[in-house]
Amino acid sequence: MAGIDVHADLDLDSPTLIEGLPGVGLVGKIAADHLVDTLGMTRYASVTCDGLPKLGVYAAGERDVRPPVRVYADEAADLLALQSDVPVSPQAAPHFADCVTEWLDATDVTPIYCSGYGTEERSTPPAMFGVATGGAGERLDDLEIPAPDEHGAISGPTGALVAAAAERDLAGLGLVVESNPQFPDPEAARVLIRDGITPLTGVEVDTAALVEQAEDVQERREQLAKKLQEAQNEASSEAKPLRMYQ
Repeated sequence: MAGIDVHADLDLDSPTLIEGLPGVGLVGKIAADHLVDTLGMTRYASVTCDGLPKLGVYAAGERDVRPPVRVYADEAADLLALQSDVPVSPQAAPHFADCVTEWLDATDVTPIYCSGYGTEERSTPPAMFGVATGGAGERLDDLEIPAPDEHGAISGPTGALVAAAAERDLAGLGLVVESNPQFPDPEAARVLIRDGITPLTGVEVDTAALVEQAEDVQERREQLAKKLQEAQNEASSEAKPLRMYQ
């Protein structure tokens, strides 16, 4: 139906879906991937909407090829996760959003959209706020998830999904977290899970691995910054004495 091919017979009752498309800081993708791996979620459906790249994705240690965009499920938790191994192009985003949103609406799924807010001066821990479609904002109020403190917009494929939900008056939630604009940000993804996804779904997962990832990413950033500084120093102009003939 609507480009979502379900191939697992699971008993789900008005489930919640965590959207994990690649975006700023990869916050949504990291969060969704972590939930899929930690909960051992079942591959539930393939997303075959027009405009998505036709790729055969394979994983380490596995024989079966899978599509690049998939939905995973945890039956006990009534939880779905949209996992993507590829970005959705701007050209495909509107149709993709309509395709997915039609399925969400028809199957009584409440989406939680996840987006990074790129900033070089983020808080510690990263700050998060929430928005809503279809009158779902009361859930954010009940959990005291802050509203945005300035005007803004969610762009890209996640923004297209939010816009499609708003147009259909579909009850949905959006979580926006401060994140590094240039590098993957596991710490921001951890905030999404801890302060947003867990309170909204009641699903708790260990996020210690994300803390370790954040430390590893920070170390790599520092190494990269050092290499860039060294390269800049080597390429910069400066006066040096010539002692070869002295």
